[in-house]
Amino acid sequence: MTRLSYLSPKTEVRESKIHGRGLFATVDIAKDEIVAVKGGRIVNRKTLREKITSRLGPVEIQIDDDLFIAPVSNEERELSMLYSNHSCDANLGIRGEITFVAMRDIRAGEELAHDWAMTDDNHYSVECKCGAPNCRRVLTGKDWQRPELQKRYAGYFSAYLTRKIAASCHSEQSEEPHNRSSDHTE
Repeated sequence: MTRLSYLSPKTEVRESKIHGRGLFATVDIAKDEIVAVKGGRIVNRKTLREKITSRLGPVEIQIDDDLFIAPVSNEERELSMLYSNHSCDANLGIRGEITFVAMRDIRAGEELAHDWAMTDDNHYSVECKCGAPNCRRVLTGKDWQRPELQKRYAGYFSAYLTRKIAASCHSEQSEEPHNRSSDHTE
């Protein structure tokens, strides 16, 4: 069967210090170069929760409030894996919903990792063991709401989360009191 996800020919999968297997650069990769594209099937949250996660583990990328791209069988799982582990010091970001790009120039030998804050809007809390100097220690499915991460990853959130961030910023601005002193004529 054909791979469901694309991995750049400049990468290879091997043992990771972060978790299990990881994706590594075999040669230098330039900033904004495409590294991987997630493939799979579009499923809703109920299908993901009831039929996929319990059998295959966390294999999805969220693309909207109730939509995810994921494999649906053991065979598809291996064919759709990106092997991009989480890191609080990510070097990969998202373009669109499913395309992973280099956020900076990456040297040959570096592990390629993204921060789940760039893709996830869910209710979970897990211990982080990425080992980065800036490790948050605890990851949540709402980390995208953290102002420091919004600033750090600006331009590299999934399109889905970019829309949510813009909506939350717009709603905060509309709630600010307006200075009406200049509106009065005396």
